[in-house]
Amino acid sequence: MNRRFEHLVAELNHVVHGKRSEQILEGFDGILQLDGSGYDRLARPCRNGDAPITVAHCWGHAGHKLKEVFDRDGSEIAAEGLRRISELYRIETDIRGMGPGQRLSARLAHSAPLVAEFGDWLQSQRLRVSAKSRLGRNLTYIHCQWGGLQTFLHDGRVEIAPNAVENMIRPIALIRTKALSAGHDNGGRTLARIASLSATAKIN
Repeated sequence: MNRRFEHLVAELNHVVHGKRSEQILEGFDGILQLDGSGYDRLARPCRNGDAPITVAHCWGHAGHKLKEVFDRDGSEIAAEGLRRISELYRIETDIRGMGPGQRLSARLAHSAPLVAEFGDWLQSQRLRVSAKSRLGRNLTYIHCQWGGLQTFLHDGRVEIAPNAVENMIRPIALIRTKALSAGHDNGGRTLARIASLSATAKIN
């Protein structure tokens, strides 16, 4: 019986803006689930000769952007956006544990119309709100990730937000802090290898 093993890899490097990720993912042409921005270079039409990666952005981060504004200003627009996103999450709760095909069918029937309505709502609010305001900037952030926010509607394997992965890598964030005081890059790399081995063992 063949078993598919999952791997979690931590790496210490000083390269920013997705350049190292582009090197690691050379030759990969699947779907990359992201929890934020900074990796747009991976979805370019031509990246070192490879086909562009399909990016799946995180609805959780879209919600965080709206919550930032609501918590600070009590914005009714932000509250409405959060309400709309919560409807998508309710659907995800209902289909949790289903196979990819079943999830995709449910999303096409129930989530896709809500996402289309959210897109129309987003565009109308961007026309109403100053682009320089906090709300305007955060609405623009969501707009810039709009393509990736719809990826979960095309593949039932994609999550609406990578919460499971974030939970797995949270301990690595603590190790990363320790790596800052490792004294030398070699020490930091050793900590990263230990974190990779430990995390991979836990999920398998």
